[in-house]
Amino acid sequence: MRHPTQPLPQRPAVHPALKALAAALTGGSLLLPLAADAASSYAPVNSEESFSALRARYVDMKPGVERRHRSLLEQRYDLGDKPGDLAMTRGKRVQTGVRVRLPAGVASWEALTRMSPEQIKERDLFPAGFLPLPHPHHAEGGMLFPQFHIDKVMQQDGRDLKRFDLSYDLPDHLLPEYPPAIFLTTRKDLGDVSRGQVVTLANYFELFDGVLNPKQLEGLRLLVTPFPQQQFNATADRRSDKPSQGVTCFDCHVNGHTNASTHLVGDIRPQEFRHRLDTPSLRGVNIQRLFGSQRALKTVEDFTEFEQRAAYFDGDPVIATKKGVNILERGSQVHFMGEFQALLDFPPAPKLDLLGKLVPAKASASELRGQDVFFGKGQCASCHTPPFYTDNLMHDLQAERFFTPRDINGRMAAMDGPIKTFPLRGLKESPPYLHDGRLLTIEDTVEYFNLVLGVQLSSQEKADLVAFLRTL
Repeated sequence: MRHPTQPLPQRPAVHPALKALAAALTGGSLLLPLAADAASSYAPVNSEESFSALRARYVDMKPGVERRHRSLLEQRYDLGDKPGDLAMTRGKRVQTGVRVRLPAGVASWEALTRMSPEQIKERDLFPAGFLPLPHPHHAEGGMLFPQFHIDKVMQQDGRDLKRFDLSYDLPDHLLPEYPPAIFLTTRKDLGDVSRGQVVTLANYFELFDGVLNPKQLEGLRLLVTPFPQQQFNATADRRSDKPSQGVTCFDCHVNGHTNASTHLVGDIRPQEFRHRLDTPSLRGVNIQRLFGSQRALKTVEDFTEFEQRAAYFDGDPVIATKKGVNILERGSQVHFMGEFQALLDFPPAPKLDLLGKLVPAKASASELRGQDVFFGKGQCASCHTPPFYTDNLMHDLQAERFFTPRDINGRMAAMDGPIKTFPLRGLKESPPYLHDGRLLTIEDTVEYFNLVLGVQLSSQEKADLVAFLRTL
């Protein structure tokens, strides 16, 4: 953590971060001399603007902000509804096809991958959909939930998770199925224990009494208990119409999985360098050794406590105190929450054997060829090792080799840095992909890694690889 006496990055009027980043990439320093108008890492504690004035200002801004972001999405992606035959656990069809648009003047993905990173950068041909994806309002940030989750929580708990300043951006058909199934490592015989319901404070006891022990039940209760958060609280600078009890861990990690809610990381400054977050699934945390896309927290208890104390309030403990931070007791409450999370299992993968490889008699020819690509030419297994398809490490893809840093709707598209290797088990059930959700389908993800890794897969090899990944 930066000491308060260290200089902050200067932010002059014209693309400051871009200038600083260019200097850093050419051997200069990212830390610039402190200027009179340098940004602070702290938000103002005492807002002098009334809630009614703040709300009116943000409501007035909302249409323009959302038009700008929608235009960006449509320029980057084909957002159409194109389901295939494969279904997620509870029946939602998996979306198909490459959705990232090729740059103008490039005939095919194969033509693009024949170019070197230097050629792509010089001609500015790195696909826009491969660049970092900004938050729908990056200068504002904050937790943002799909409308289907807002509606369900209002119905079950009477809490309103709607923001008056902003709506969720990606179409529902590109998101995980809702509600997702819940599988437990301790009771595989039960299958989906959610019974098709969204687990909340209103029904958790009915669903899990007799399935969990008392400690685990208490951990689950805490995971579905609302606590104050930056945008949803009782203060006058909230972003909800009514004073709020807050949000729960399972508002993003719904049913221990994900509904693709988005946020900004709490541990990067200044604002334009903060990364959008796609909520990862909690399935399989029992086999993981790193938590947080970049933070490399070492236990699920560390992650749980960090999220509630810091990430809920943009990493600002002063604001947390103002809005109503809830300090959980580490030796019992945090432990109980972690114990329940460690029970969340991946969905069944009937085509895999106990070592995580395909059973030949159950797999198609395409899936078997895709497995060969995964463990061979594609180099996927260099990071994603079976049986859970993670190496529990962090890797830097250095995608900045392909593009010049730029401002995208308030987000400085620059280096991503090291990102944890997420497990690939259950991959088809957790779109969109990459840590910020910039890749909408598995096909997009294959094209991205084919280009960034330079492995030169053919069209047939990419199709076979997609077929294999869908079996995991």
